[in-house]
Amino acid sequence: MNIKRAYHQYCGLAVALDVLGERWTLLIVRELLLGPRRYSDLLADLPGLGTNLLADRLKFLVDRGVIRQCPSRPAYELTDAGALLRPVVLDLTRWGFGFTPEKSTMDAVRPRWGFLAAETRLRAELAGDVDEDYEFHVDDEVFRFEVRDGRVQAAAGRAGEATVVATADAVTLVRLGAGQMSAADALAAGELTMSGPDDAVQRCRRLLDLV
Repeated sequence: MNIKRAYHQYCGLAVALDVLGERWTLLIVRELLLGPRRYSDLLADLPGLGTNLLADRLKFLVDRGVIRQCPSRPAYELTDAGALLRPVVLDLTRWGFGFTPEKSTMDAVRPRWGFLAAETRLRAELAGDVDEDYEFHVDDEVFRFEVRDGRVQAAAGRAGEATVVATADAVTLVRLGAGQMSAADALAAGELTMSGPDDAVQRCRRLLDLV
């Protein structure tokens, strides 16, 4: 693996940073966690990243086997190796919430980042034998949690048949993730709404630690 700015250390962490340590690289992985994305989508949702640098980072990640170009459409997606970074990204996001200040007027925010914040609250061990889909409307985008056979899959797009539909803006979900507001306060203020059968709403709230 020929990397210009490698650490040259015989250590797994150092090698991981050789691949992921450059600025913007891990944020590109974040953008692909919920499914394939076109170049223009990545550029739009990574404000501050220029097109030349994005192209360079994408080529680097393709060459390292972290992402690939989709065979069926002009978009990028994670490889199996890249998908293994999901818990890493979620854990880093949780860790980062401990240092996250209240949003300033200079801070960008995107619906996917809000949904990622919701995913960090996930308590998958509570999925049990539930077979339900929870649909999240975040600003102008839609995401879903699919709960099947004790596992929970997060993805972009509408659910086939949503048992629960939740609505919130991205800022609210990030604030919940960062502990800057409680779920009870968000629900009481109408900044988070959840509709569906009462028992399903309660299951969804427990699963996402929104109780």
